[in-house]
Amino acid sequence: MTKDTHRQQFPALANKAYFNYGGQGPLPESALEAIYEAYKRVQLGGPFSGEVGAWVVQEAMLTRRAIASELAVPAETIALTEDVTVGCNIALWGIDWKAGDRLLLSDCEHPGIVASVMELQRRFNIEVAICPLAATLNEGSPVEVIADSLQPNTRLLVISHILWNTGQVLPLTEIVNVCHQAGVKVLVDAAQSVGVLPLDLIESGVDFYAFTGHKWWCGPEGLGGLYVSAAALADLHPVFIGWRGIVTDSSAKVLGWKAGSQRYEIATSAYPLYAGLRSAIALQHTWGTIEERYAEICRLSKYLWECLSELPDVECLRTSAPEAGLVSFRLMNKMPHKQLVDLLEKQGIMVRTILNPDCVRACVHYFTTEAEIDRLVGAIAIA
Repeated sequence: MTKDTHRQQFPALANKAYFNYGGQGPLPESALEAIYEAYKRVQLGGPFSGEVGAWVVQEAMLTRRAIASELAVPAETIALTEDVTVGCNIALWGIDWKAGDRLLLSDCEHPGIVASVMELQRRFNIEVAICPLAATLNEGSPVEVIADSLQPNTRLLVISHILWNTGQVLPLTEIVNVCHQAGVKVLVDAAQSVGVLPLDLIESGVDFYAFTGHKWWCGPEGLGGLYVSAAALADLHPVFIGWRGIVTDSSAKVLGWKAGSQRYEIATSAYPLYAGLRSAIALQHTWGTIEERYAEICRLSKYLWECLSELPDVECLRTSAPEAGLVSFRLMNKMPHKQLVDLLEKQGIMVRTILNPDCVRACVHYFTTEAEIDRLVGAIAIA
């Protein structure tokens, strides 16, 4: 499928130059139709009926399998959640924290995760240490920085696979190896990596990997997931608890948890979104393999980075080409970044500000075009 034909599947791309995939991807027409048809089927079958109940179980199973295939893991390791933040909170709060335990957090994590860690610290009197990964964007080794930050009482490292503010791709397998040698588990915020990087979570050894469908997969908002490795499952207890995660007998007596990561699922959800996400994932495969899509993302982000680097009033945060689709830059002409973002949006060009570090972030996907990038760079040049 050509890129132009592929782009025609996305209604949101018809009237704008879109560079906010790291915030939310546009839904393809096929996903919109799949969601509508699924909602209609629920109503025709009876929203609460045996037929629809069986359909829901089947839809959840198919969706876990589709996600698991993308991550190279067994389907039983996937819990369906609402988004990345819910997945991270399941992992954060499911550990039996004791006073004096230590949690290591990178200095590039999303405020939603930072706030959760702060509340853990308040409630359980744990130690929280900040690992300075921002300084390794252009030089230094994040693996060495993390290794140097580990202490005997460290129980968990919380990092992002791709840092949401700078776009740095962390060497996950090496980081996990260092942590596991010290007896430390690893929780990954995968908001910016799922749908971008070729992934094999089993090979990486990661313990917890929280992700969403509404960013780089271009699925519907309100549906994501959490991978829990088989080794980490036994020590991670359910926090949010509902009927989908438990086993009962014929008298409704609770017998225990569902097998695998399904124990972390809760109760009624917007099940028609499952079909929408599967459709969005399937559409991406019609353009190319994940390796081909990732290569195109890197090619386009390098092109954007090179074009921005040529502007006299722009400084890219990275001093070398990006390794993913996030390109962050600063204005050197004293124009506030929010002013630039607002000015571009009035021209139908969508980017966003980042507050820490203070910069503008533009995201390119595999179906971004050079013409879109030229339009963005040209608008910045005359801003």
